[in-house]
Amino acid sequence: MQPTPSILITGASGFIGSFLVEEAVKRGFETYAAIRSTSSRAYLQDARIHLVELDMAHPAQLEQQLLAQAEQNGGAFDYVVHCAGVTKCINPADFERVNCQQTRTLVDTLIRLGQMPRQFLFVSTLSIFGPIHEQDYTPITEQDTPCPNTAYGKSKLHAEQYLQSLPQLPYVIFRPTGVYGPREKDYFLMARSIKQHVDFAAGFRRQDLTFVYVKDVVQAVFLAIDKGVTRRAYFLADGCVYPSRTFSDLLRRELGNPIVIRFKSPLWLLKLICTTAGWIAARRGTTSTLNPDKYRIMKQRNWQCDISPAVKELGYRPDYNLERGVKETVAWYKQQQWL
Repeated sequence: MQPTPSILITGASGFIGSFLVEEAVKRGFETYAAIRSTSSRAYLQDARIHLVELDMAHPAQLEQQLLAQAEQNGGAFDYVVHCAGVTKCINPADFERVNCQQTRTLVDTLIRLGQMPRQFLFVSTLSIFGPIHEQDYTPITEQDTPCPNTAYGKSKLHAEQYLQSLPQLPYVIFRPTGVYGPREKDYFLMARSIKQHVDFAAGFRRQDLTFVYVKDVVQAVFLAIDKGVTRRAYFLADGCVYPSRTFSDLLRRELGNPIVIRFKSPLWLLKLICTTAGWIAARRGTTSTLNPDKYRIMKQRNWQCDISPAVKELGYRPDYNLERGVKETVAWYKQQQWL
């Protein structure tokens, strides 16, 4: 009888990470949810989940924690899904410290301890490519050269490059476009704004957007585990391209078609708003959804990406188009009384 495979999921208390944990438990993995001492346990209530505190900011501490865990569960984790990271920071240098350096620390420690998993699956982002193909609006492909223009995108790219530099590492990288779904808070702000009768758009030029529902990201991760692929990177989207207004129109419909005042901001004004909001938040010691990094993301005109490698190699078939995904997401917001 084959032993039950073990899986470690970092960032387990977060949006994507919590869905990964749920699917791992559902599939019968011995599931270890890596959290910080301050992390919320709200979505980690299943008694089958093993909660593990890992301190990736301090290598010596992390080494002791991984050694203790290996002794307790009888060996190294079979799979590691590294989902931990930050998308907003008070200090821009923290993107590099958390998204890149802590990824390096985790990988280096696993290698040093002889705890190499069968696969190290890393959740990156489409943002590592930055604003390219904005004249012809053709999909971003794996042959394109990454050129990120955000601190977030640069930090994820540097993490990817480190993983790819290690010849012995069985990595799989996922580069999802905009991920939305239940528990997600940034797109929720758009839904709340529309409920309050205000819709906001960035710039006047054509903008092609892509999205991926959180459960389809989870699907891709476990397909990669099933297929046993290594040393590959995949774009993740739902396979459709949407005009900039589609998402807000679908939100409005699910909210009962409230009267909405639509504002389309010129980019210079959006930049001013985001810079000011980021400065005020930093002075208060908090983060803001609107910030200089967010401005660069919002101004980007082309978010198309080629998911055909994931389709061909993994058998990836997104279950959710935007209409279905928004419907399920808004229903959850209402059920949880977020809206």
